[in-house]
Amino acid sequence: MLEIQTVVIGAGVIGLAIARALARAGHEVIVLESSDRFGEGISSRNSEVIHAGIYYPQGSLKAELCVEGRRQLYDYCLTHKVGHRKCGKWIVAVDEAQNDKLFDIQAAAASNGVELELYDGERVARGAPGICASSGLWSPETGIVDSHGLMLSLLGELHDAGGQLALRSPVAAAESDSQRHRLNVAGETPLILEAKNVINAAGLGAVPLAKNWAGLPDDCIPRQWFARGVYFSYSGRTPFRTLIYPVPEPGGLGIHLTLDLAGQARFGPDVEWIEKEDYTVEPSRQEGFARGIRQWWPGLDPTRLQPAYAGIRPKLIGPDGGFADFRIDGPETHGMPGLVNLFGIESPGLTSCLAIAERVKALLS
Repeated sequence: MLEIQTVVIGAGVIGLAIARALARAGHEVIVLESSDRFGEGISSRNSEVIHAGIYYPQGSLKAELCVEGRRQLYDYCLTHKVGHRKCGKWIVAVDEAQNDKLFDIQAAAASNGVELELYDGERVARGAPGICASSGLWSPETGIVDSHGLMLSLLGELHDAGGQLALRSPVAAAESDSQRHRLNVAGETPLILEAKNVINAAGLGAVPLAKNWAGLPDDCIPRQWFARGVYFSYSGRTPFRTLIYPVPEPGGLGIHLTLDLAGQARFGPDVEWIEKEDYTVEPSRQEGFARGIRQWWPGLDPTRLQPAYAGIRPKLIGPDGGFADFRIDGPETHGMPGLVNLFGIESPGLTSCLAIAERVKALLS
Protein backbone atom coordinates (compact mmCIF):
# COMPACT_ATOMS: atom_id res chain seq x y z
CA MET A 1 0.00 0.00 0.00
CA LEU A 2 1.25 3.46 -0.93
CA GLU A 3 0.21 6.52 1.09
CA ILE A 4 -0.10 10.05 -0.28
CA GLN A 5 -1.83 13.22 0.85
CA THR A 6 -4.00 14.04 -2.18
CA VAL A 7 -5.14 12.13 -5.27
CA VAL A 8 -6.92 13.63 -8.27
CA ILE A 9 -8.66 11.08 -10.49
CA GLY A 10 -8.77 12.22 -14.10
CA ALA A 11 -6.22 14.21 -16.13
CA GLY A 12 -8.55 16.33 -18.21
CA VAL A 13 -8.49 20.11 -18.00
CA ILE A 14 -10.59 20.03 -14.80
CA GLY A 15 -8.41 17.46 -13.04
CA LEU A 16 -5.18 19.18 -14.07
CA ALA A 17 -6.45 22.59 -12.96
CA ILE A 18 -7.46 21.17 -9.57
CA ALA A 19 -4.18 19.29 -9.13
CA ARG A 20 -2.17 22.42 -10.03
CA ALA A 21 -4.11 24.56 -7.55
CA LEU A 22 -3.67 22.04 -4.73
CA ALA A 23 0.01 21.41 -5.45
CA ARG A 24 0.68 25.16 -5.46
CA ALA A 25 -1.14 25.36 -2.11
CA GLY A 26 1.31 22.83 -0.62
CA HIS A 27 -0.46 19.51 -1.16
CA GLU A 28 1.46 16.39 -2.10
CA VAL A 29 -0.51 15.50 -5.25
CA ILE A 30 -0.68 12.66 -7.72
CA VAL A 31 -3.07 12.59 -10.69
CA LEU A 32 -4.31 9.19 -11.83
CA GLU A 33 -5.33 8.89 -15.49
CA SER A 34 -6.66 5.69 -17.09
CA SER A 35 -5.60 6.59 -20.65
CA ASP A 36 -2.19 6.67 -22.32
CA ARG A 37 -2.24 10.48 -22.45
CA PHE A 38 -3.75 13.34 -20.51
CA GLY A 39 -6.78 15.20 -21.82
CA GLU A 40 -8.09 12.51 -24.17
CA GLY A 41 -11.71 12.60 -22.99
CA ILE A 42 -14.15 15.51 -22.84
CA SER A 43 -11.26 18.01 -22.81
CA SER A 44 -10.13 17.10 -26.33
CA ARG A 45 -13.60 16.77 -27.84
CA ASN A 46 -15.24 20.15 -27.50
CA SER A 47 -15.50 23.48 -29.31
CA GLU A 48 -12.57 25.09 -27.41
CA VAL A 49 -14.80 28.10 -26.74
CA ILE A 50 -14.26 30.50 -23.85
CA HIS A 51 -17.86 31.18 -22.87
CA ALA A 52 -19.02 34.52 -21.54
CA GLY A 53 -21.61 33.15 -19.07
CA ILE A 54 -24.79 33.84 -21.01
CA TYR A 55 -27.21 30.94 -20.81
CA TYR A 56 -27.18 29.81 -17.18
CA PRO A 57 -29.67 30.67 -14.42
CA GLN A 58 -28.62 33.42 -12.03
CA GLY A 59 -27.00 32.01 -8.92
CA SER A 60 -26.20 28.62 -10.46
CA LEU A 61 -22.70 27.19 -10.26
CA LYS A 62 -22.49 27.25 -14.03
CA ALA A 63 -23.24 30.99 -14.09
CA GLU A 64 -20.93 31.91 -11.23
CA LEU A 65 -18.00 29.70 -12.21
CA CYS A 66 -18.25 30.49 -15.92
CA VAL A 67 -18.09 34.26 -15.40
CA GLU A 68 -15.38 33.97 -12.75
CA GLY A 69 -13.50 31.31 -14.70
CA ARG A 70 -13.66 33.25 -17.98
CA ARG A 71 -11.91 36.22 -16.40
CA GLN A 72 -9.30 33.98 -14.80
CA LEU A 73 -8.75 32.04 -18.01
CA TYR A 74 -8.11 35.12 -20.15
CA ASP A 75 -5.62 36.38 -17.55
CA TYR A 76 -3.96 32.96 -17.37
CA CYS A 77 -3.63 32.67 -21.14
CA LEU A 78 -2.05 36.14 -21.33
CA THR A 79 0.44 35.55 -18.53
CA HIS A 80 1.31 31.97 -19.55
CA LYS A 81 1.37 32.54 -23.32
CA VAL A 82 -1.42 30.04 -24.03
CA GLY A 83 -2.91 30.50 -27.49
CA HIS A 84 -6.32 32.19 -27.42
CA ARG A 85 -8.34 34.96 -29.05
CA LYS A 86 -11.23 37.05 -27.79
CA CYS A 87 -13.05 36.99 -31.12
CA GLY A 88 -16.62 37.50 -29.90
CA LYS A 89 -19.73 35.76 -31.14
CA TRP A 90 -23.12 36.44 -32.68
CA ILE A 91 -26.26 34.69 -31.45
CA VAL A 92 -28.69 34.98 -34.33
CA ALA A 93 -32.47 34.73 -34.72
CA VAL A 94 -33.23 33.37 -38.15
CA ASP A 95 -36.73 34.88 -38.26
CA GLU A 96 -38.96 37.23 -36.28
CA ALA A 97 -40.49 34.31 -34.38
CA GLN A 98 -37.12 33.81 -32.64
CA ASN A 99 -36.61 37.46 -31.67
CA ASP A 100 -38.28 36.98 -28.28
CA LYS A 101 -35.78 34.22 -27.51
CA LEU A 102 -32.97 36.71 -27.96
CA PHE A 103 -34.64 39.06 -25.49
CA ASP A 104 -34.75 36.20 -22.97
CA ILE A 105 -31.10 35.36 -23.55
CA GLN A 106 -30.10 39.01 -23.18
CA ALA A 107 -31.98 39.26 -19.88
CA ALA A 108 -30.47 36.03 -18.55
CA ALA A 109 -26.98 37.20 -19.47
CA ALA A 110 -27.52 40.57 -17.77
CA SER A 111 -28.56 38.82 -14.57
CA ASN A 112 -25.12 37.16 -14.61
CA GLY A 113 -23.33 40.47 -15.20
CA VAL A 114 -22.77 39.81 -18.92
CA GLU A 115 -23.83 42.62 -21.23
CA LEU A 116 -24.97 41.71 -24.76
CA GLU A 117 -25.88 44.18 -27.49
CA LEU A 118 -29.00 43.52 -29.58
CA TYR A 119 -28.83 44.50 -33.26
CA ASP A 120 -31.08 44.19 -36.28
CA GLY A 121 -30.36 41.81 -39.15
CA GLU A 122 -28.67 44.45 -41.27
CA ARG A 123 -26.10 45.15 -38.55
CA VAL A 124 -25.53 41.43 -38.05
CA ALA A 125 -24.82 41.03 -41.77
CA ARG A 126 -22.21 43.81 -41.59
CA GLY A 127 -20.48 42.11 -38.68
CA ALA A 128 -20.74 38.63 -40.18
CA PRO A 129 -20.98 38.85 -43.98
CA GLY A 130 -23.26 36.26 -45.51
CA ILE A 131 -25.39 35.70 -42.40
CA CYS A 132 -29.15 35.85 -42.87
CA ALA A 133 -30.77 36.88 -39.59
CA SER A 134 -33.77 38.82 -38.32
CA SER A 135 -31.68 40.08 -35.38
CA GLY A 136 -28.66 39.12 -33.34
CA LEU A 137 -26.94 39.46 -29.98
CA TRP A 138 -23.27 40.41 -29.90
CA SER A 139 -21.12 38.86 -27.15
CA PRO A 140 -17.73 40.61 -27.05
CA GLU A 141 -16.36 38.46 -24.19
CA THR A 142 -16.62 35.10 -26.00
CA GLY A 143 -13.40 33.65 -27.35
CA ILE A 144 -11.44 30.55 -28.27
CA VAL A 145 -8.51 28.79 -26.63
CA ASP A 146 -5.93 26.15 -27.47
CA SER A 147 -7.18 23.54 -24.99
CA HIS A 148 -4.17 21.26 -25.44
CA GLY A 149 -1.79 24.16 -24.87
CA LEU A 150 -3.77 25.08 -21.75
CA MET A 151 -3.48 21.56 -20.37
CA LEU A 152 0.25 21.44 -21.15
CA SER A 153 0.70 24.66 -19.18
CA LEU A 154 -1.33 23.38 -16.22
CA LEU A 155 0.62 20.11 -16.24
CA GLY A 156 3.92 21.98 -16.33
CA GLU A 157 2.94 24.02 -13.29
CA LEU A 158 1.77 20.88 -11.51
CA HIS A 159 5.19 19.31 -12.06
CA ASP A 160 6.95 22.51 -10.99
CA ALA A 161 5.00 22.40 -7.71
CA GLY A 162 6.07 18.80 -7.07
CA GLY A 163 2.94 17.04 -8.33
CA GLN A 164 2.94 13.88 -10.41
CA LEU A 165 0.88 12.40 -13.26
CA ALA A 166 0.46 8.62 -13.48
CA LEU A 167 -0.89 7.44 -16.85
CA ARG A 168 -2.50 4.04 -17.55
CA SER A 169 -3.64 4.00 -13.92
CA PRO A 170 -7.41 3.43 -13.83
CA VAL A 171 -9.16 3.43 -10.47
CA ALA A 172 -11.28 0.29 -10.47
CA ALA A 173 -12.93 0.79 -7.06
CA ALA A 174 -12.58 2.76 -3.86
CA GLU A 175 -13.63 2.68 -0.22
CA SER A 176 -13.64 5.30 2.48
CA ASP A 177 -13.97 5.65 6.22
CA SER A 178 -13.90 8.69 8.45
CA GLN A 179 -10.14 9.02 8.18
CA ARG A 180 -8.78 7.83 4.83
CA HIS A 181 -9.68 6.79 1.30
CA ARG A 182 -8.32 3.65 -0.32
CA LEU A 183 -8.17 3.41 -4.09
CA ASN A 184 -7.83 0.14 -6.00
CA VAL A 185 -5.58 1.23 -8.87
CA ALA A 186 -5.47 -1.23 -11.76
CA GLY A 187 -3.19 -1.18 -14.79
CA GLU A 188 0.21 -2.72 -15.43
CA THR A 189 1.27 -2.53 -11.78
CA PRO A 190 -1.87 -2.71 -9.61
CA LEU A 191 -1.67 -1.23 -6.14
CA ILE A 192 -3.71 0.12 -3.27
CA LEU A 193 -3.31 3.86 -2.83
CA GLU A 194 -4.33 5.44 0.46
CA ALA A 195 -4.98 9.17 0.63
CA LYS A 196 -6.31 11.82 2.97
CA ASN A 197 -7.95 13.72 0.10
CA VAL A 198 -9.42 12.41 -3.16
CA ILE A 199 -11.00 14.40 -5.96
CA ASN A 200 -13.10 12.41 -8.41
CA ALA A 201 -12.72 14.41 -11.64
CA ALA A 202 -13.11 11.43 -13.95
CA GLY A 203 -15.48 13.11 -16.43
CA LEU A 204 -17.68 10.51 -18.09
CA GLY A 205 -16.35 7.98 -15.59
CA ALA A 206 -17.13 9.99 -12.45
CA VAL A 207 -20.58 8.49 -11.84
CA PRO A 208 -19.55 4.86 -12.61
CA LEU A 209 -16.61 5.25 -10.22
CA ALA A 210 -18.89 6.64 -7.51
CA LYS A 211 -21.08 3.56 -7.88
CA ASN A 212 -18.03 1.43 -7.03
CA TRP A 213 -17.16 3.50 -3.97
CA ALA A 214 -17.76 1.64 -0.74
CA GLY A 215 -19.07 3.94 1.94
CA LEU A 216 -20.46 6.58 -0.41
CA PRO A 217 -24.22 6.90 0.21
CA ASP A 218 -26.35 5.82 -2.75
CA ASP A 219 -28.46 8.96 -2.56
CA CYS A 220 -25.33 11.03 -3.25
CA ILE A 221 -24.75 9.40 -6.63
CA PRO A 222 -26.73 10.99 -9.50
CA ARG A 223 -28.03 9.32 -12.60
CA GLN A 224 -26.08 10.20 -15.71
CA TRP A 225 -27.07 10.47 -19.39
CA PHE A 226 -24.78 10.71 -22.40
CA ALA A 227 -25.43 13.38 -25.05
CA ARG A 228 -23.20 12.89 -28.08
CA GLY A 229 -22.44 15.84 -30.30
CA VAL A 230 -20.62 15.49 -33.61
CA TYR A 231 -18.60 18.12 -35.46
CA PHE A 232 -17.99 18.69 -39.14
CA SER A 233 -15.01 20.65 -40.40
CA TYR A 234 -15.28 22.99 -43.39
CA SER A 235 -12.62 22.75 -46.08
CA GLY A 236 -11.26 26.06 -47.32
CA ARG A 237 -11.97 29.47 -45.91
CA THR A 238 -15.18 31.12 -44.74
CA PRO A 239 -15.97 34.87 -44.55
CA PHE A 240 -16.27 34.72 -40.76
CA ARG A 241 -13.91 36.05 -38.09
CA THR A 242 -16.30 35.56 -35.18
CA LEU A 243 -18.29 32.65 -33.78
CA ILE A 244 -21.89 32.23 -34.97
CA TYR A 245 -24.55 30.59 -32.78
CA PRO A 246 -28.25 29.99 -33.45
CA VAL A 247 -30.71 30.18 -30.57
CA PRO A 248 -30.24 27.23 -28.17
CA GLU A 249 -32.01 23.89 -28.59
CA PRO A 250 -32.88 21.24 -25.97
CA GLY A 251 -29.68 19.62 -24.67
CA GLY A 252 -27.27 22.07 -26.30
CA LEU A 253 -26.62 25.39 -27.95
CA GLY A 254 -27.50 24.35 -31.50
CA ILE A 255 -25.20 23.66 -34.46
CA HIS A 256 -22.88 26.63 -34.35
CA LEU A 257 -19.79 27.81 -36.16
CA THR A 258 -16.55 27.97 -34.23
CA LEU A 259 -13.05 28.81 -35.39
CA ASP A 260 -9.66 27.49 -34.43
CA LEU A 261 -6.74 29.84 -33.86
CA ALA A 262 -5.75 29.50 -37.53
CA GLY A 263 -9.19 30.70 -38.60
CA GLN A 264 -10.42 27.31 -39.82
CA ALA A 265 -14.15 26.78 -39.35
CA ARG A 266 -15.97 23.81 -37.88
CA PHE A 267 -19.64 23.25 -37.19
CA GLY A 268 -21.33 21.49 -34.31
CA PRO A 269 -22.20 19.95 -32.07
CA ASP A 270 -25.62 18.49 -32.65
CA VAL A 271 -27.34 16.50 -29.89
CA GLU A 272 -27.93 12.74 -29.89
CA TRP A 273 -28.79 10.83 -26.72
CA ILE A 274 -26.86 7.55 -26.55
CA GLU A 275 -26.65 4.64 -24.11
CA LYS A 276 -22.88 4.04 -24.03
CA GLU A 277 -19.64 5.76 -24.94
CA ASP A 278 -19.39 5.93 -28.74
CA TYR A 279 -17.52 8.54 -30.78
CA THR A 280 -18.71 7.51 -34.22
CA VAL A 281 -19.30 10.34 -36.71
CA GLU A 282 -21.65 9.15 -39.44
CA PRO A 283 -21.05 10.97 -42.76
CA SER A 284 -24.81 10.75 -43.36
CA ARG A 285 -25.32 13.43 -40.68
CA GLN A 286 -23.92 15.96 -43.14
CA GLU A 287 -27.34 16.51 -44.69
CA GLY A 288 -28.91 17.51 -41.37
CA PHE A 289 -25.99 19.80 -40.61
CA ALA A 290 -26.28 21.52 -43.97
CA ARG A 291 -30.03 22.01 -43.53
CA GLY A 292 -29.57 23.60 -40.09
CA ILE A 293 -26.64 25.82 -41.09
CA ARG A 294 -28.36 27.12 -44.21
CA GLN A 295 -31.09 28.63 -42.07
CA TRP A 296 -28.59 31.34 -41.09
CA TRP A 297 -25.87 30.96 -43.73
CA PRO A 298 -27.53 30.39 -47.12
CA GLY A 299 -24.16 30.48 -48.87
CA LEU A 300 -22.95 27.24 -47.29
CA ASP A 301 -21.39 24.79 -49.74
CA PRO A 302 -22.39 21.40 -48.27
CA THR A 303 -19.76 19.52 -50.29
CA ARG A 304 -17.11 21.21 -48.13
CA LEU A 305 -18.48 19.73 -44.89
CA GLN A 306 -16.26 16.86 -43.73
CA PRO A 307 -16.77 14.54 -40.71
CA ALA A 308 -14.40 15.64 -37.94
CA TYR A 309 -14.92 14.25 -34.42
CA ALA A 310 -17.50 13.64 -31.72
CA GLY A 311 -17.73 14.56 -28.06
CA ILE A 312 -19.97 13.31 -25.25
CA ARG A 313 -21.49 15.53 -22.58
CA PRO A 314 -22.19 13.93 -19.17
CA LYS A 315 -25.74 15.13 -18.47
CA LEU A 316 -27.47 14.91 -15.10
CA ILE A 317 -30.89 15.38 -16.71
CA GLY A 318 -32.13 13.39 -19.70
CA PRO A 319 -33.69 14.52 -22.98
CA ASP A 320 -37.02 15.42 -21.35
CA GLY A 321 -35.46 17.51 -18.60
CA GLY A 322 -34.38 21.12 -18.28
CA PHE A 323 -31.36 22.79 -16.73
CA ALA A 324 -28.87 20.75 -14.69
CA ASP A 325 -26.13 22.48 -12.75
CA PHE A 326 -22.58 21.40 -12.04
CA ARG A 327 -22.28 19.23 -8.94
CA ILE A 328 -19.21 19.76 -6.79
CA ASP A 329 -19.99 17.49 -3.86
CA GLY A 330 -17.79 17.95 -0.83
CA PRO A 331 -18.00 16.52 2.69
CA GLU A 332 -21.07 18.59 3.55
CA THR A 333 -22.96 16.62 0.87
CA HIS A 334 -21.90 13.03 1.56
CA GLY A 335 -20.30 13.22 5.02
CA MET A 336 -16.90 11.88 3.97
CA PRO A 337 -14.01 14.20 4.93
CA GLY A 338 -11.47 14.86 2.19
CA LEU A 339 -13.60 13.56 -0.71
CA VAL A 340 -14.88 15.77 -3.54
CA ASN A 341 -16.96 14.34 -6.38
CA LEU A 342 -17.46 16.34 -9.57
CA PHE A 343 -20.55 15.30 -11.52
CA GLY A 344 -22.08 16.71 -14.69
CA ILE A 345 -19.04 18.82 -15.56
CA GLU A 346 -19.90 19.59 -19.16
CA SER A 347 -19.93 22.98 -20.90
CA PRO A 348 -18.87 25.51 -19.63
CA GLY A 349 -16.35 23.28 -17.83
CA LEU A 350 -13.36 24.31 -19.95
CA THR A 351 -14.08 28.00 -19.36
CA SER A 352 -14.68 27.38 -15.65
CA CYS A 353 -11.70 25.12 -14.97
CA LEU A 354 -9.63 27.56 -12.90
CA ALA A 355 -12.65 28.71 -10.88
CA ILE A 356 -13.69 25.10 -10.28
CA ALA A 357 -10.17 24.39 -9.04
CA GLU A 358 -10.41 27.24 -6.53
CA ARG A 359 -13.81 26.00 -5.35
CA VAL A 360 -12.45 22.49 -4.77
CA LYS A 361 -9.37 23.85 -2.98
CA ALA A 362 -11.63 25.80 -0.64
CA LEU A 363 -13.59 22.64 0.20
CA LEU A 364 -10.37 20.93 1.30
CA SER A 365 -8.83 23.82 3.23
